[in-house]
Amino acid sequence: MRRLAIEAWRRAGAMGLVSPDAASSDSPDLAHLLQQLREAGIARLPAMRLATAVSPSTAEAEKVLRFVIAALDASPVPSYEWPAVSRVLDADQLGALLNISPASLRRYAAGERKTPDEVAARLHHLALIVGDLAGAYNDVGVRRWFHRARTALNGRTPAALLSGDWNPDEEEPRKVRELARSLVTMSAT
Repeated sequence: MRRLAIEAWRRAGAMGLVSPDAASSDSPDLAHLLQQLREAGIARLPAMRLATAVSPSTAEAEKVLRFVIAALDASPVPSYEWPAVSRVLDADQLGALLNISPASLRRYAAGERKTPDEVAARLHHLALIVGDLAGAYNDVGVRRWFHRARTALNGRTPAALLSGDWNPDEEEPRKVRELARSLVTMSAT
């Protein structure tokens, strides 16, 4: 169950919902994580059920945490993700990866305009990638990772596969996420 709790916390941290640093502690504060998810409107009922259970069984807690992880993967929250991703990627790199103008990036990030769904989906995908990479690289390494050719991507760079009006459900963006995710699984073994 601890591994699932850390995974849920790591993803929530990548999305800006909680401080990512606490995921590396011996016991991430699960009650705090669930509270933050409820406030963001993610997995409200399962999170509430687990938070209010007197003594949930390990199996019940694991089931809820798996659901929470899936809900985090499927739930863009641009108001949280803009600041989280912007702390690592500068405006030029982020705008290029999202295929939006610097002016639009500023307006969306400041909340002056609602982030369009397709941009929110790309931002969410990037937040999860950056979160995966943060387990292996520092911020400079994460930024550089997007511009280095990768054998697993047939010699192309992640940035090349995340160009134009890409959709996270397309094959190439999924490959980029899988490559970043593989770094987390390697460090966990």
